[in-house]
Amino acid sequence: MDVSEASAECDRVLDEIGSAVIADREFLETVLLGFVGRGHVLMEDVPGTGKTLTARSMATALGLEFSRVQFTPDLLPADITGTHVFNEREREFEFNEGPLFANVVLADEINRAPPKTQSALLEAMEEEQVTVDGDTYELPSPFFVLATQNPVEMEGTFELPEAQVDRFLVKSSIGYPDEAGEEELLHRRLGRSEQSPSVSPVLDQDLVTDLRDAPESVRVDDDLVTYVSAIARATREDRRVEVGVSPRGTQRLLEATRARAAMVGREYVTPDDVKRVAQPVLAHRVVLTPDARVDEVQKSAVVDAVLDEVPVPTV
Repeated sequence: MDVSEASAECDRVLDEIGSAVIADREFLETVLLGFVGRGHVLMEDVPGTGKTLTARSMATALGLEFSRVQFTPDLLPADITGTHVFNEREREFEFNEGPLFANVVLADEINRAPPKTQSALLEAMEEEQVTVDGDTYELPSPFFVLATQNPVEMEGTFELPEAQVDRFLVKSSIGYPDEAGEEELLHRRLGRSEQSPSVSPVLDQDLVTDLRDAPESVRVDDDLVTYVSAIARATREDRRVEVGVSPRGTQRLLEATRARAAMVGREYVTPDDVKRVAQPVLAHRVVLTPDARVDEVQKSAVVDAVLDEVPVPTV
């Protein structure tokens, strides 16, 4: 699949998801960017804005198997990875797959599970496999995690460690709809008998695999490579930042930039592609100093400052 075909398929998927989810097109593009860029997505927003609907709709539109895990304080690692169960007839232990064994996994309210359970996702997200009792099992391909967390009701939650936050390619928020969007949501509800909207499959697993391969053909000039590297390094030099973007984050920025170019049907990367994906890819990877947190400095402001300071190459 070339980039023009990939762009057309992305538009079809976005249109189908948009028929169910009332959200800005930019938000839906960011979520799809995480999938096309072979990463994972963290969505943070207040309850009831459509995070779960977005995940379910995307899985259906892509024609992939979907699994939802409700993270709770009593959730154990084996509850999501699976466990060995003794088969009395065969007189041996058999592995029962957990809900992680799906193409698209929704980790709903991920910050409500204890760190031990959260860490069970690390191997799955990075290596697309799980290890249970010393045995390693490959996860289905493609494998994509959509995690949600609420910025309210923080009592009884466990903040995600930086090592796990760094595993997410992008972090985004759906936000409240505007007045016209909220009225459209109500009109759509009046037009159907079901409480929740639904979408139809647009792609199948073979097309999805080709779609994720398309960004590999996107050209990145040396000036753009230097530009991406300079942005990541600049986050580490900001006085408000305790820990800047990691080398993994630098690579993810490059991958997201190529995915963005493929999604718009371009065979090469431009500085505008880098700027478009910088916020959702980099902001959640930045760790602010205690003084910056006291001063209520926003991570997005740090990324904006870096984008303003780093010279933009001429393409």
